[in-house]
Amino acid sequence: MKDRLRIALVGNPNTGKSTIFNALTGLNQKVGNFPGVTVDKKIGFSKLANNTTLEVVDLPGTYSLYPKSVDETIVFEVLSDKNNPSHPDLVLIVADATNLKRNLLLYTQIADLGLPIIIALNMMDLAAKSNMDIDVDGLAKRLNVPVVPIAARKTQGIEELKKAIQYHSNQPFQTPTIDIEIIAPDLIKSISEELNIDNPYVALQIAHQYQNLRYLTKAQISQIETFEKQYDFHSQKSQAAETIARYNFINDVLLDTVKYNSVALEENISNKIDHYLTHKIWGFVIFIAILFAIFQSIFAWSEYPMFLIENVFVWLAEVGHRYLPEGVLTNLLIDGVLAGLSGVMVFIPQIALLFAFISILEDTGYMSRVTFMMDRLMRKVGLNGKSVVPMIGGLACAVPSIMSTRTIENWKERIITIMVTPLVSCSARLPIYTLLISLVVPKIYVLGFINLQGLALMSLYVMSIIAAILVAWVMKGIIKSKAKGYFIMELPVYRMPRWNNVGITMFESVRTFVTQAGKVIIAVSIVLWVLASYGPSNRFEKIDEKYNSPSLLKKYSSVEIVRLKASEKLENSYAGVLGKSIEPSIKPLGFDWKIGIALITSFAAREVFVGTMATLYSVDGDATKMESVREKMAGAKNTQTGLPVFTVASAFSLMMFYAFAMQCMSTMAVVYRETKNIKWPLIQFAYMLVLAYVASFIVYQLLK
Repeated sequence: MKDRLRIALVGNPNTGKSTIFNALTGLNQKVGNFPGVTVDKKIGFSKLANNTTLEVVDLPGTYSLYPKSVDETIVFEVLSDKNNPSHPDLVLIVADATNLKRNLLLYTQIADLGLPIIIALNMMDLAAKSNMDIDVDGLAKRLNVPVVPIAARKTQGIEELKKAIQYHSNQPFQTPTIDIEIIAPDLIKSISEELNIDNPYVALQIAHQYQNLRYLTKAQISQIETFEKQYDFHSQKSQAAETIARYNFINDVLLDTVKYNSVALEENISNKIDHYLTHKIWGFVIFIAILFAIFQSIFAWSEYPMFLIENVFVWLAEVGHRYLPEGVLTNLLIDGVLAGLSGVMVFIPQIALLFAFISILEDTGYMSRVTFMMDRLMRKVGLNGKSVVPMIGGLACAVPSIMSTRTIENWKERIITIMVTPLVSCSARLPIYTLLISLVVPKIYVLGFINLQGLALMSLYVMSIIAAILVAWVMKGIIKSKAKGYFIMELPVYRMPRWNNVGITMFESVRTFVTQAGKVIIAVSIVLWVLASYGPSNRFEKIDEKYNSPSLLKKYSSVEIVRLKASEKLENSYAGVLGKSIEPSIKPLGFDWKIGIALITSFAAREVFVGTMATLYSVDGDATKMESVREKMAGAKNTQTGLPVFTVASAFSLMMFYAFAMQCMSTMAVVYRETKNIKWPLIQFAYMLVLAYVASFIVYQLLK
């Protein structure tokens, strides 16, 4: 028995693969990329009873080994290339017990690759409720592989699955399910000899996929092209013949092992619910109502945890000033790093709630219905339902959402989706929105139950989706392509959310937010503190002399002297000079120079805006007066007019800017990586900046 066993987790979408991955590995997971591509690679670790380390590689979901995207190509590469670093010792196929006919197609293909297999027959509880009678032992015998019945949502059968992995880890390689060589015998033989392959199905798959397989050399690709012309090979005809043969085999197996005693109850219930949830009118009304409930909850439920986190950071700052020696390092730690972190960490409760709600909607099957409904609308703006998935994913983060556009085959539709997805408000904008809303929108309830702040937050998210759709409609007429896309999807039955999965999603999302945002914020806060604490030539010395004059010492109290001196030093610091230089261009939007600095720093990551404001207002103030960033910003006054900096007009103008501007370096980088052309991120940056500036200008001028 090996000390380490690598298994590949494979299955159709919506089969519970992620649930099984979480059940096997818990929180012992890490996310990277498959070598050479930007496809997410999730790996988890576990220990078997015999102390063997189990490495679980979660491969992208796919219906077959014939890929429609880069993600699905990865599945075949990993399984067929023995030199691939993720090539498994054992393949764990997750199959939906309620839809075996479709799921077993992938099994027959992987079996014909000759790999050791275990089938995790998931959703057995739903199959039982549907009055399906599955002869698990008979199925295992007919397929010649171990079949483990499980109900992953209820964690039933997971221990039995681990035992099966341990017991069958050294099982023999699979025998073919169909006679592959009768499909294209001469071509298979030639490719096998050319590439030194001993498996005919690997050779046939290479004949279909050779142009996308990265482990083939240019010479090998050229030779395969020659073989295909020589033997008059037609890929689609070959796939059709193979698929028919596979379903003949599957039908024979299911005829002997599965009995359907009645119509599936869950399917009937799902159909009845769908009559309302996917209705062309009521479906959208219900969707808006769900969004309304989510954003009301985010504001209501996060209030006390946020208040607690704010007070913890205020207490830490007080302790630091009280016990740490005075000096540059103490000021850097408290006014720079701690202030910057406090401005963002306070929004952890809202981030956690947002991801929890998204996870619940996905787990119940409702998100699939939203995709289905939006398909009708998307077709009118030149897209289809495949574009909805990345756009909805943009509510969490635009970067993985843009990467997920690889499933869109049509070039025009994919480019438009990439160009508009960053308009959808992501979780990084949430701290900015909630901070500014809390400053200018009163905490009152309309009709006794509608939180006005939550309503404002929801309006921003709905507006971002509408903006993305309108921009897509405009681009439809600009970007030309004759090819038409298509959209086919399966609506899963409604199910109760898996609370364990929801918890893991919340934990992973918060951890990612804290680690990724935290690193950027610490770096930006240190640089910003230095820029805000020092100035050119001898400006600071002159300010000290000015406020040491007897006339000013008589006019102001010592506390006022400290505050005025700090404010003037900040304006004359390197940060102040930089901010003042860009202030004329943003003044028509209602922004001062401090906001200008935050606009620049937050290009590293949108949430850095809050950390920047926290650092600037920490440097500009009385060190003995400990306040949260919200309190400092609420009390901020314009030095020229004496009016509040953050009014309804300036705050909503700023929210408009962040709603539409490309304030994210990582998003631009991934757009370039996905399009392989610098013009697309540059065009995207330009149109979003113009849109943001115009929207902010209009809002400020109307509301001031």
